[in-house]
Amino acid sequence: MRVMVMVKATASSEAGLMPSQELMAAMGEFNQKLVDAGIMESGDGLKPTSQGYRVRFNGTSRAVMQGPFAETNELIAGYWIWNVSSMDEALAWVKQCPNPMIEESDIEIRPFYSMEDFADVDTTGEFDEQEDAMRQTVATQHAVAQATLNSYLFFAGRCEEALNYYTKHLGAKVGMLMRFSDSPDPVPEGILAPGFENKVMHCEFTLGDTKVLASDGCNDGTTHSGYSLALTLHAEDTAHRVFAALAEGGEITMPLAKTFWSPLYGQVVDKFGIAWMIMLPGNAPN
Repeated sequence: MRVMVMVKATASSEAGLMPSQELMAAMGEFNQKLVDAGIMESGDGLKPTSQGYRVRFNGTSRAVMQGPFAETNELIAGYWIWNVSSMDEALAWVKQCPNPMIEESDIEIRPFYSMEDFADVDTTGEFDEQEDAMRQTVATQHAVAQATLNSYLFFAGRCEEALNYYTKHLGAKVGMLMRFSDSPDPVPEGILAPGFENKVMHCEFTLGDTKVLASDGCNDGTTHSGYSLALTLHAEDTAHRVFAALAEGGEITMPLAKTFWSPLYGQVVDKFGIAWMIMLPGNAPN
């Protein structure tokens, strides 16, 4: 069962009094025990109500009130969300908690509703399905918000050549680089084309504030289509220099020129088959 464990506010918490180092250490140790036990889903402290608001509803009207609020014993200074087997388990954990305040304080435990509690209302299971869909959406949004998205380029045997070229002409910085011959596990037989044994299995390089991942792939059959790397620069002479370097041995598909969205914009496919958009930001000087 999921429960919310609420630390009730006190005069000191409403005054914004910070906990001592000893209390911080004790609470940190308690939280670690909760994490190690696998019951803690989240937990945070709340700033005093002097920094908060309330909205009172009356029919269609909405009245906004700014804190502080007087009913200290009804206010919350912090909370946890735990997933426990029973209310008895939650009580046992709360009894182990250090006093979270410098004065006498209260911690309240309240169970969450689950959809089973609404079985008499949700006779068809429709609301349960909607709730489950929303939970999955929220979980996905939360996971994606913490995710990292990078481009991964395959150079069909020319990765190291491309890295050297981008380093020289674009100022790329190469991070880690592993060749197939460096793999701690043997490459499955028949995966690599002949001559690829010492090619780049995986590498990382950065352009500006963006990390790009790259590899030679397992053979020379890679083709590039359907995407471009958009590189925004902040000086016209740099844009011309980079564009010319990328065009060397490649193909200009749209010459650098002024557009309605950029003072300077062009498209080019470099000699490694990578398509680029080179541009100045919209607010850059002409």
